[in-house]
Amino acid sequence: MSGLTVSPDGWRKSSLSAAAGECVEFARSATGDVLLRDSKDPRGPVLTFTPGEWRAFIGGVRNAEFEV
Repeated sequence: MSGLTVSPDGWRKSSLSAAAGECVEFARSATGDVLLRDSKDPRGPVLTFTPGEWRAFIGGVRNAEFEV
């Protein structure tokens, strides 16, 4: 999993995140994958998306495909 290595300062979160720190952080791996984690549990599980998967997800959000 060498491509998943991210330096501690490589993680980012939205400037709009709650002051309580309850947010999702993201980073890019050395291979270009998008990594997501819970900011409250930085040593916990990390979701990994290929660039194509991430583009498809963002496209779905923009097109309101996930609205209930």
